[in-house]
Amino acid sequence: MTNDKKSATDPRILRTRQLIRDAFVDLLQEMDIEKLSVNRIAERATINRVTFYLHYRDITDMMEKMADEMIGHIERIVDEHAPYFESGASDEGWPVLVKVLEHFAEHSKFYRVVLASKRTPIFTERLMKLLTRLVTAKIERMEVGSALAEAGIHKEIAIWYSSSALIGTIVAWLRNDMPYAPHFLAKQFSLIRAYSYNDLI
Repeated sequence: MTNDKKSATDPRILRTRQLIRDAFVDLLQEMDIEKLSVNRIAERATINRVTFYLHYRDITDMMEKMADEMIGHIERIVDEHAPYFESGASDEGWPVLVKVLEHFAEHSKFYRVVLASKRTPIFTERLMKLLTRLVTAKIERMEVGSALAEAGIHKEIAIWYSSSALIGTIVAWLRNDMPYAPHFLAKQFSLIRAYSYNDLI
């Protein structure tokens, strides 16, 4: 078994990384990221510096790996529910969005800090790239390129707009303590998107 595979399954490693992640999130709520140190994170996580360095080179490496894990979780959700996303019966794609939003809600403390704040742009940037890929694939599947062109809209700009609207709404939802259930919010996305495309066509 490789070290990567072991780290993905070893309960002790997973528990230590969870302690580090929780400590990182807690400290970000208390101070600017520039004031964070490995010592502070290790102390809050109730581990020593040596243990931290067994998992991450430094704080930047820690954030990059956390961002990778975040995207990995969301991609697995999308892949798992891809049949619903692709099916004609659910052509709006909102069932998979429900699952993604439920994931955000389940880990709301983490996402509220890393997405709904300007302190850690790496997380928002990674999520934006993922959403852009998903929106691009959705637009291409729907074959609305000709309708966009007829309306004088460049497909690339439509993708930017849709991706930004999606992540902006998710961030606002988190900042406002998730006043709507994931299912309701996902359906609202679907209705807004359908309304927009009907206007174009």
